[in-house]
Amino acid sequence: MPGLPLVPGVAAGEIFHKAGILMGASRVCAGTHDVPGGGGMARQHRESPLARAARGLQENVSRSGPVAGASYTLIGAIILLGGIGYTVDAWQQTAPWGLVIGLTLGIVVGFYELAKTVWRR
Repeated sequence: MPGLPLVPGVAAGEIFHKAGILMGASRVCAGTHDVPGGGGMARQHRESPLARAARGLQENVSRSGPVAGASYTLIGAIILLGGIGYTVDAWQQTAPWGLVIGLTLGIVVGFYELAKTVWRR
């Protein structure tokens, strides 16, 4: 029944009002504070914790994108050039020199890309 209160003698809207929740809005009322000389109560409206957390996560992901890409480049260069060196070793019977040269080149190229990304900021 829509008109029945949740607590006897108290309407549902009053419960939400006392808890500081604005019905039908995406903001949470932070509470009431006395305004000196204002003669009344003023409300501060703040973002909900979920909206603030979502915005913070989005900002962190946006800022970490280039560095994450550089770290993937570092790992990819080491794996790719190391794999090419390993393949050359298997083909030319020059083990372990192809692998060592490939891994060294992978590290140099990967760190070069990482340094470009970090110092670009």
